[in-house]
Amino acid sequence: MAEDPSAASSSSWSGVLRVFRPSHKHTAFTATLLLMLSAFLSRIIGLVRVKYIAYLFGAGSQTDAFNSAFQLPDMLAYFLVGGAASVTFVTMLSRYRETGREEDGTRAMSVILTSMLLVLGGAILLAELLAPVYVRWWFKGFTPEQAALCTSMTRILLPGQLLFFAGGVFGSVLLVRKQFALQAITPLVYNLGIIFGGVLLARTVGIRSLAWGAMAGIFIGPFLMNAIGAHRSGVVYRPLLDWTNPGLREWIRLSVPLMLGVSLVSFDSWIMNYFASADHGAITLLTYAKNLFTAPVALGQAAGAASLPFLASLATRVQENGEPDLAAFARNVNASVSRILAFSFLLTAWMLGLAFPAVDLIFRGGLFHRNSASEMAAYFAIFSISLCFWSAQTLYARAFYAAGNTLAPMVAGTLVVLVSLPIYWSLYRTHGATGLAIASDIGIAIQTVTLGVMLDRRKMVKLSGLEFPELARSLLATVISYAAICLLRKVMPLSGRWGDLLLLLVATALWAAVAFSVLKVTGSQLPNQVLARIRNKPISA
Repeated sequence: MAEDPSAASSSSWSGVLRVFRPSHKHTAFTATLLLMLSAFLSRIIGLVRVKYIAYLFGAGSQTDAFNSAFQLPDMLAYFLVGGAASVTFVTMLSRYRETGREEDGTRAMSVILTSMLLVLGGAILLAELLAPVYVRWWFKGFTPEQAALCTSMTRILLPGQLLFFAGGVFGSVLLVRKQFALQAITPLVYNLGIIFGGVLLARTVGIRSLAWGAMAGIFIGPFLMNAIGAHRSGVVYRPLLDWTNPGLREWIRLSVPLMLGVSLVSFDSWIMNYFASADHGAITLLTYAKNLFTAPVALGQAAGAASLPFLASLATRVQENGEPDLAAFARNVNASVSRILAFSFLLTAWMLGLAFPAVDLIFRGGLFHRNSASEMAAYFAIFSISLCFWSAQTLYARAFYAAGNTLAPMVAGTLVVLVSLPIYWSLYRTHGATGLAIASDIGIAIQTVTLGVMLDRRKMVKLSGLEFPELARSLLATVISYAAICLLRKVMPLSGRWGDLLLLLVATALWAAVAFSVLKVTGSQLPNQVLARIRNKPISA
């Protein structure tokens, strides 16, 4: 009997839509797909947010103050909760779940959340008082008016760290249950909050409206939605204080290295802001360039976030002799890193070749002028060179976290920051803000290589397991597609908005065609893997 096409189509759509249900239990692939889609949409909304801010406020003293206002809250979260509450909670709660001790895990969550809300709340009150001192010390190049504006917005944003932390804890409960839908939505809500804050309040409170919008977005998205999701999954938070709770002790053991150590992933922007505060608009342009650059980086971060609970499960497997069974763990890490490196190489060609028309088309307008767009495009192009390192280091770091080892990446990160500081200082002295972008590339390259070598030396993930032939094919396609874009720009010297748009469309089609052709001719499996995943996996997952 022939299958009804309409019924088959309905079944297919049902399979696709099932992935977006908050209670849906995901596979590694559907989780990665969902979070990468979320990351893509979040970055699109993020670009709309940055475009709106640039159009309304340009790139100057006000925007420098706004972008700098996030730094003290971020530092507070970094040093008090390790900047990665969900990472450590997922690792810990996965072990409770794997061993059938979910009630103990829920109690541990309540104890940890209650304890840290008290600690973090006290620290926020202290930071509210000391914010003016901090701003004057870190941003020495700010005028008194800039410093006052930055302090005001810092004080607005500080309480948001309580909401971020609580939301991260509730979100980790969902991640352990392989439920990723809300994790995909909350970043979108946060970005929309900033935009609507500006739209509704900019005329009355100026640029401070963006800070109030951020707070609204944090409350509704990362906090409230995750809290509701955790409650619906059966987890009930109860205020508990128990300093002897073994879960609290384990979480402290996992988190203290992250609290005490430093990582260039966070410190990169803070270091650049420290040096760039004396250059009018430099903080804003570097931040905007990094925001645009991190749009593709977010795909790697999403893949890392999606893979963490699955890697944590693999890392807990043992052989018959009681020794850890890391073979599947290593294969998964190497396969993920190889794929993200291959895609990063290809995307770098597009980003380098089309930096100026992309920035000019997206950002120029209102108070954001052509000179600002040109300077930002230069920073963006420099950042693009390090795309592969930013993407890979996320996966390498999470491999350590999944194995319950936060000490090793902490020590490595601290040493990398110490080694990198003279590089930032010297390149800033010789090349200004451009030197800071170059130093950022060098620093993250050092960090990525260091993490990869450490995993190899500890026999957790061997570097020899990377798919080097596939990477070589991707690198060849990158070089040839970049050359094709450069040649096209010479024969199509267009200008203006419509010229930028036409060039981007034609160049993107050329880049995709050349890269795809080179990969097919050289025997790469990457195109077939992507097409097979798109056609089959989402529906069957």
